[in-house]
Order: sequence, then structure tokens, then C-alpha cells
Amino acid sequence: MESISEIFRIGTGPSSSHTMGPRKAVQQFIAEYPSAVNFEVYLYGSLAATGKGHLTDKAIEDVLSPVGELVINWCPDFVPQYHTNGMRIVGRDVCGIVLGDRTVYSVGGGKIVWDTEVSGESDSKKSVYPMRRISDILEWCERTGKSYWEYVDECEGEYIWDYLHEVWEVMKASVKRGLEGEGVLPGGLGVRRKAVSYYMKASGYSSSLKSRGLVYSYALAVSEENASGGMIVTAPTCGSCGVLPAVLYHLYLSREFSEKRILRALATAGIFGNVVKTNASISGAEVGCQGEVGVACAMAAAAASQLFGGSPAQIEYAAEMGLEHHLGLTCDPVCGLVQIPCIERNAYAAARALDSNLYASFSDGVHSVSFDRVVEVMKQTGHDLPSVYKETSKGGLAAIG
Repeated sequence: MESISEIFRIGTGPSSSHTMGPRKAVQQFIAEYPSAVNFEVYLYGSLAATGKGHLTDKAIEDVLSPVGELVINWCPDFVPQYHTNGMRIVGRDVCGIVLGDRTVYSVGGGKIVWDTEVSGESDSKKSVYPMRRISDILEWCERTGKSYWEYVDECEGEYIWDYLHEVWEVMKASVKRGLEGEGVLPGGLGVRRKAVSYYMKASGYSSSLKSRGLVYSYALAVSEENASGGMIVTAPTCGSCGVLPAVLYHLYLSREFSEKRILRALATAGIFGNVVKTNASISGAEVGCQGEVGVACAMAAAAASQLFGGSPAQIEYAAEMGLEHHLGLTCDPVCGLVQIPCIERNAYAAARALDSNLYASFSDGVHSVSFDRVVEVMKQTGHDLPSVYKETSKGGLAAIG
């Protein structure tokens, strides 16, 4: 498995696969072909179907328009075999001679895969983790007496803690900015920001109602920042970026956990997200929202269990429930915008993550269905979902928007 830094990418919203990925692709393209001054970009499959709502064209234009002429072709009916988020970039020099003609895939979480990587012509990224299944890592934890974050430390080295510190700072900042934001989100749906009102109302309650309301407000804050194109951290994607920060920020403030413990919880969350990304998918265009919000819920549940002193088995159980109870969740954004139902799903999933931790804490960690098995089922379920329910804005809630 790759580094967990691949799960936690710092960037701007609203979509890791539709905005961050394409932007990164064209940046790499012009770096490889610096003499190109004329560009033709073809967007395929889901990347084309919901690209305008996800600001894909703006991300590409921001990079290529200052360099030269640009034409974007939208081809939603052509779905590449490797991944539905396909993109072809053609670059020409001043004489019209083709310098580069490359196809790239935005596979989720901001990660891109070039045609040469698909064909095996380039070396794959260095594997950081020798184990790629939670069951194997859990066995290691039980055998050594260590926890998931210690496995991260052994495999990644000290540098990862500096990176996770940066991730945590960005997460906190996105919550704070979101709580200050007011007005209507861009895109034309007329969706008003709700984070501040939820925060103020929650402050008037006591005990459990206040706690739950604050979690909602923090998740809404980050998700609304994402929808506005603000700076966020993929966890594991832009569309699900509000879940983990909401849980960690709430526990950080209400339970006064140290930053060191928060970073260890982030490392634990990263391992679970990484396993899903490696063995299945975190792309809504490929497996539906279960791969985004469902995985985010699992990551947040694992992080919460880590913070509350859960055993490795209880942490695995909490994560398993977080993902299992999102199985089959469709990706059906209204008008292709990461707003309805995405923002509310983040808030709801944050609360479910805390519930998953609580449920697991009452158990001894022994349960019937393993996290790895749920990942397999999630992958198969995603492949079985009709394409209209996978980020095409043709089915589900999107059809009535």
C-alpha cells in the first residue's frame, strides 16, 4: 500500500476526482510538454457528465488558459474501460504539431493514473505498507501488543507526523472558516450555509443534544467550505471531507485530547481508508457514495475508537460498522454539485461514526463480518450499481432535482 498521505490530500474543493485530479493532470502535462501552446481536452464518462457542476472546466482553464488556447470537449457517453473518470489531453506547438497526446484517469481522492501506468510502461509508486488487509494488520497488533498508529509509525517513519500535523491544522482551519461563513453556496441551487445556525442552536442545548448538534455544525462547516471551493483535506475525498474533521474537532474540544493523540487517531483513520482505496475504491463515480461517505464514516469511527482507548479489535469493529451500514449508498448529486445530498450526508455520517464507536466500545470486539469482507462487498455492490447512480446526475435524487 502507498503512504496514507495519499488519502489525506490538501487542496481546494469541491471534488477530489473532478477538480483536484484534473487540475493535477494538466499541471503535469504542461510540465512534461512546456512548448505546447494549444490544448484540446476531452472529458469522458462521469468526468463529463457532472464536470460542470464540479467545476472541472474551471480547474482546467485556470491552468491551461494562461498558457495558450484551450478547447474542452464533453463526451459523457464514452466511458473508458479502465475508469469512468477519463480525460484525454492533446498539446500542440505554435506550428500545430502534436507534442503530446495522453490519457489520464482521475480515480478518486485526487489521485490520477496515466495511460503509461495502466499499460505498465512506468514504475508503480513505492509500496510503504507490506500488509494490505486489516485482518493482517490486526493480527500484527495483537501479536506485538501495538496499535494501528504504531504500525503507521514503523512503516512511514517520523516524516508522517509532520505531514499529519499539517493535515490537522488545515482541518481545524476549515471548520473555523466554515462556522464563520454565511450566505448562499455557489452553483445556482440556492443552498444556504447552515453550519453557523446549527452551531448557535446547539450551544443552547445541554448534554447529548448539544454534543450532537455541534458535530453536525462542524461537518456542515467543512462540507460547505468544500462546496465553495475552499481549502480542505480529502478524507478520503472532497465530497466526504466533513466527516472525519467533525468527529476529531468535536472530541478535541469537548474531551481535551492532546494533539499527539489526535494525530495518532488520524494515522489510524488513514490506515482504514488506505485499505479500502487499495482493495476496492473511494471513487463515487466507480462505486457510489458508499466509497466516499461510507469510507469516511469508517475512518472517523476508527479514529474515535482509537481516541477512547479501544482495543485493535474494537477499532476494527467500529470501522466495520461505519462502512457496513452505508453499503449501497448511491452517488446522486443534484445538478452535479457537491451540495445536495452531499453536505447533509457528511453531517449524518459524522454522527453515525460516533455511534459506531460507542456500539463497539460495549463489545469485546468479536463480531461476525470482518472489515475486509465488507470492503469486498462494497466493491462488488458498487460494480453492481447501475451507472445512473454513480455520479452521473441521471438517477436517484439527482433525477428529481
